[in-house]
Amino acid sequence: MAERSTAAVDVADNSGDKPLTAKAESTADGVAQNPERGTDSDEGQGSEGTESPGKKASPPELHSGHKLARRYRLEECVTRLDGFSSWRAVDEKLRRAVGVHILPADHPRARSVLAAARSSALLGDPRFVQVLDAVEENDLVYVVHEWLPDATEMGTLLAAGPLEPHDAYQMVSQVASAMAAAHREGLAHLRLNPNAVLRASTGQWRIRGLAVNAALRGISSDTPQRTDTESIGALLYAALTQRWPYENDAYGLSGLPKDIGLIAPDQVRAGVHRGLSELAMRALVNDGATASRHEAPCTTPEELVKAIGEMPRVRPPEPTFTAPPDYQRTTYQQGTYGRPAPRPGAAQPITPPPPPLQSRTGKVLKWAVSALLIAALGLGSWQLADALMDHGGKSEDTPSTPATNGGGKNASKEPAASGKPIVIKGVREFMPSGSGIKEDEAPLAADNDTSTAWVTPQYKGYANFGNLPTRREGSGLIVDLGSVRSVSSLDVLMYRSGQTAEVLAADANAVSATSLSDFPKRLVKLNTVGGELKARLSKAIQTRYLLIHITNLPTDGAPNLFRGGVSEIKITG
Repeated sequence: MAERSTAAVDVADNSGDKPLTAKAESTADGVAQNPERGTDSDEGQGSEGTESPGKKASPPELHSGHKLARRYRLEECVTRLDGFSSWRAVDEKLRRAVGVHILPADHPRARSVLAAARSSALLGDPRFVQVLDAVEENDLVYVVHEWLPDATEMGTLLAAGPLEPHDAYQMVSQVASAMAAAHREGLAHLRLNPNAVLRASTGQWRIRGLAVNAALRGISSDTPQRTDTESIGALLYAALTQRWPYENDAYGLSGLPKDIGLIAPDQVRAGVHRGLSELAMRALVNDGATASRHEAPCTTPEELVKAIGEMPRVRPPEPTFTAPPDYQRTTYQQGTYGRPAPRPGAAQPITPPPPPLQSRTGKVLKWAVSALLIAALGLGSWQLADALMDHGGKSEDTPSTPATNGGGKNASKEPAASGKPIVIKGVREFMPSGSGIKEDEAPLAADNDTSTAWVTPQYKGYANFGNLPTRREGSGLIVDLGSVRSVSSLDVLMYRSGQTAEVLAADANAVSATSLSDFPKRLVKLNTVGGELKARLSKAIQTRYLLIHITNLPTDGAPNLFRGGVSEIKITG
């Protein structure tokens, strides 16, 4: 079916997956599934594997139409391997497609799968395919997760050729940033490969199987950060060259020629972006033994994110426009209507233009237009002279008077006269109760990269941050300009439309600003905003601190789930 190739969860990868530091746990009969050897029996996403002989645990006898928890109706088995099975299913309560992993409750890895699924669900990061449910019931353990029919696996994209440099840059930026956030919460993937990375129809890259895929396969690592970093490097290598950076073929990609070792992507294929080529090598060769050319290796996703931020941004390709077809002259010409068209190549008679209008009406119109032009010129000259006299009475050094209250009345639809960007010195989370939610990600809202964002966790039941006591005053971001500056406009790209937000400013003499009372000036009144929040002030205000204050969040995939955030902030003065 069509959805199988785009949304099945990768729990049984192609042979050739080679994370350098991962190690596999023993299966039920003591036979190790070693990812370094690439001994997985299935051959790609959506293909139904077969259980290896001799396994003690066997998948439960399930079939299409079987219901779990009187809610999840199984539709199609996409993987059956190593004692577990994975299905495409339908959540009849919410009427949406979901994916389900099913294991017997006595499976040796059932407990670790449950623990991994519940830890992944707590992360609540939209860059990962979300775990929706993890249950032990009726001698079964099953994990329910999102199903993304509009997303395409990276392996499918690479079947058509290498990615464009800008697409590869976006992929590695988003994947590295997401994995850095996961590791800060103590979560690792250990199974990152082209089948675990998806590109949504919006262009956003998402990762599936965080912690769960490794638990299903019994994989662990003593150095999880380095393992995931190497895997990201392998993804970038494949995106640039359409080859897997090891000797074995995998994921529909050819491996490197044997006995030549690992060579840089720009030596494998002509025209590869040199900065991205070096970045891939820094992530792949990260054991300290060898560095890529003159650059230090990246051993963690956090270091990889920093390396990406230090390299010049890869710009998208220039759009191409198709030239319109040449104008085709028709056979109709003045004076030939009602007569046959002349033969091609025959001499055409030259028809003189009609004589100008010489009637009395035409003369009157001519004089009227002339009189109006003379009057307009006279009025314009008088206004110009008046403006010059006013300007001469003022000193050029007199500054404009700043706004005294910064309220909504000062907002203007016209842009401010001066549009010089103001460098943002810092962004921190607005924490009125002293407790944060995603404070480490606040700087992502001012990093000049719209693909990164400060994103709230997912809240259930209530749009006002789950109606939690610690979030009674909402949340948001405090922008620090470093010193008192003259602010005339701001543009805020919201992570998602439908958020209830306002923009406030602190007094010019404010030494610090942490509570809502520290921001007495309202630049944008509290309202439900779309994808962008803009303010144009008729008079600039003097301030150092601005607050993007969010009180209510939009829905996130379901009527009772809510999430919001800020993608990018621009200030001009």
